[in-house]
Amino acid sequence: MSYPHFKFYNRQDILSITRLRHFETKLGECIQHLQDKPLAEALSQSKAQYVIVGIPEDIGVQANYGVGGTETIWLPFLQALCNMQSTDAFTGEEVILSGYFDFSDIKSIITANAKSQDELIDACRHAVANIIDNEVEDLVKVIISAGKIPVVIGGGHNNAYPLIKGAAKSLQKAGKLSGTAINVINADAHSGYRIAEGRHSGNSFRYAMEEGFLKKYAVIGLQENYNSQRVIDDLYSNIHIQYSSFEDISLREKLNFRQAIVQAISFTEESFTGIELDMDCIEQMCTSASNAFGFTALQARQYINFTAYYPNIAYLHICEGAAQLINGQSNTFAAKLVSELVSDFIKVNRKGWQA
Repeated sequence: MSYPHFKFYNRQDILSITRLRHFETKLGECIQHLQDKPLAEALSQSKAQYVIVGIPEDIGVQANYGVGGTETIWLPFLQALCNMQSTDAFTGEEVILSGYFDFSDIKSIITANAKSQDELIDACRHAVANIIDNEVEDLVKVIISAGKIPVVIGGGHNNAYPLIKGAAKSLQKAGKLSGTAINVINADAHSGYRIAEGRHSGNSFRYAMEEGFLKKYAVIGLQENYNSQRVIDDLYSNIHIQYSSFEDISLREKLNFRQAIVQAISFTEESFTGIELDMDCIEQMCTSASNAFGFTALQARQYINFTAYYPNIAYLHICEGAAQLINGQSNTFAAKLVSELVSDFIKVNRKGWQA
């Protein structure tokens, strides 16, 4: 199986972004890379539990009329992660840094040939459905089939759909799922449940559920001003969907943040579950749909810490963040926060692997 848009990292690639220092050991010195072997073989021979995959693209975001720039967080995230200290809590040996998808050629073709906004949207949706979805799904299936947990960073929330689909297919084939679908918990200001009007960053969970790959879906932190009444009605009427709004948690105090997470876990815990975090649920974060109000960065870390205890995690997906948006907005802390979230997840979840 080939991965035409995937760039694999080697040892030198990782060390080139790691600042070495005497008497200290950085994660970049310990993180594993894939050996020069067929991918499935290289993964199966590694003892690492987690495989980091980058999807630095904003095609899915632009297909949803969003602000481009979500491709910019991958490299600064990686630099922040590789320059963390290697300690007993997180040595780096638990991780394979596989590489990243580079869809820049597709974006260049779309930009050069689209003669109007409508043509641009249509071309982006076509690229998501026929190129990005397929390549991401194929890679995820190989990673999960090798018994690893994908940790996927960057890009739009459109990539949740191939993650869900790839995970469900792999786990079913391995006999670990009784049905054909996994569950998902998503911390997000938006539902990701817009109508199936062509693939984009706003409808991954709709497509995944309608096609039978998503069984139960729990959302934490929906913001009432940014989800249409049609979507809210669809969520409310579906017995396989559970959600709590940001307003009910943080303004009306009908439940607290931890209770919202516990509800989501209780709703989904009977099966393998994907953990999603859309950076737009964090206040004043640089994302494709930034919000003045939202959860704090500390709450985002708490969300990852609580859900990482999950016994059957299919994958971790952190998306929609940007270091620099095309509208000029930037945030130097966004990438570092993502590195902290990944570190938090591995520190907690690895204990289950060792048990």
